[in-house]
Amino acid sequence: MQLGSIEAGGTKFVCAIGNEDYRTDNRVIIPTTTPEETLSQCIAYFKQYPDLKAIAISSFGPIELRRNSPKYGYVTDTPKPGWSNTDFLGRLKQDLDVPMYWTTDVNGSAYGEYVVSTLFNEKIDSLVYFTIGTGVGAGAIVDGEFVGSMGHPEMGHVRVKRHPDDLDFAGICPFHGDCLEGLVSGPTFEARIGKHGHEVPLTDHVWDIMAYYVAQAALQETLMLRPDKIVFGGGVVSPEFLVKVRAEFAKLLNNYVDVGKLEDYIVMPSVKDNGSATLGDFALALREYNK
Repeated sequence: MQLGSIEAGGTKFVCAIGNEDYRTDNRVIIPTTTPEETLSQCIAYFKQYPDLKAIAISSFGPIELRRNSPKYGYVTDTPKPGWSNTDFLGRLKQDLDVPMYWTTDVNGSAYGEYVVSTLFNEKIDSLVYFTIGTGVGAGAIVDGEFVGSMGHPEMGHVRVKRHPDDLDFAGICPFHGDCLEGLVSGPTFEARIGKHGHEVPLTDHVWDIMAYYVAQAALQETLMLRPDKIVFGGGVVSPEFLVKVRAEFAKLLNNYVDVGKLEDYIVMPSVKDNGSATLGDFALALREYNK
């Protein structure tokens, strides 16, 4: 069975064809330009596969997820130039007559990690997936279903307690200043110290400051949702950085609730090469096809 995936990002779209075993058979990268140009290229790609049964789209946002909304399937008020109020799903459906599942990029990644965990018999019921890169976002799954009915969660914009060595930094979020995204996303390195993140050694104190904020995010989701694990992906995250996050998390949690071994609770993605969303999309496309 041929299933389709679109991982729609602000700089590139990753389109893929896979199967019910969640294996990728073909993959192409399309630069994110104008909505019409980008979506037309996506449509042309999938039209090469006449046996395609369903597609799942995990998109940058904000997006409208409520099926009863007249703007269901739209990218709404996004900072991405030219994409605000784009009828993403509607444009695809003009030319592709297959069932389509529509969700956020982080939800797609969260579902991919959830599926992989169940395939490896981890017996998990819930997880939270954070991406920390150009922005910060998160998706949550409880009992196999996404959290959020009025819309998708915006965990990247929660407020956090300021680190005492970081009080002079205003943050870079255009909406909230020093929310989580405003303090730990990739561009904060340049805003704070004039360097790109990959140029900053892990010994630099800025990583300790960021670990303190990320640990607070993990603490919030732990106490609100009690997930089986929290996954951190994105360009800012590395195994060495998560060592710092776990240490800060342990201090903040102070053994209040049991989360098991921190090395198994706060983890990197299981799917390699940033493939969580594509795998999740194949699973969601199959789910939509079987409805």
